[in-house]
Amino acid sequence: MSEPSIFTRILSGEIPGDIVIETEKVFAIRDINPQAPLHMLVIPKTEQYRDVTELAAGDPALLADMVAVAKQIADEHANGEYRLIFNNGPSAAQSVFHVHAHVLGNFEENKLVGF
Repeated sequence: MSEPSIFTRILSGEIPGDIVIETEKVFAIRDINPQAPLHMLVIPKTEQYRDVTELAAGDPALLADMVAVAKQIADEHANGEYRLIFNNGPSAAQSVFHVHAHVLGNFEENKLVGF
């Protein structure tokens, strides 16, 4: 059996994390290395899916829940405007293989970072 992901460890309270939203199936935390004025991660509570492709094939309703939480974050923190990014695989900068979405927002007009 593999070790729990860092996200599972944050959710269980084993390591600190700033959980800003929690629903029955997902939670959101502030990114510890933000790439935008608003940068949060939306994470399913299950470790069953390594990446967004597996999640979309295995549980599209859970993917929809993640998008709904991303919208809630943007509504509360970024006037409803946001970028939603899933890194899929090591060469695409995925470093934690527990599917998660990056919610970025509050960029200066026409000044996006890193993409």
